[in-house]
Amino acid sequence: MTLAEFRGLTDPSNLSLPLQALWHDAKGDWNTAHEFAQQAGSSEGDWVHAYLHRKEGDEGNAGYWYSRARRRPARDSLEREWEEIATALLG
Repeated sequence: MTLAEFRGLTDPSNLSLPLQALWHDAKGDWNTAHEFAQQAGSSEGDWVHAYLHRKEGDEGNAGYWYSRARRRPARDSLEREWEEIATALLG
């Protein structure tokens, strides 16, 4: 699936929890995105979780989740980070 196809989905329920979280975030639903990221229980979910806390402005919490995901804290724009994560998870 391409990034454009992912953005255009109307129902992401057949995707992994981290991708569902990113989809909900892109639709403006941070709370649902956060719930899916927390439920994922994987390094991919931890990466999305870190991004969401960075977006929220909670750098300390974001740092914790970046560490759990074994990722460096992002310094790019939030949009660029979202695209990076989505592209990586879409494979």
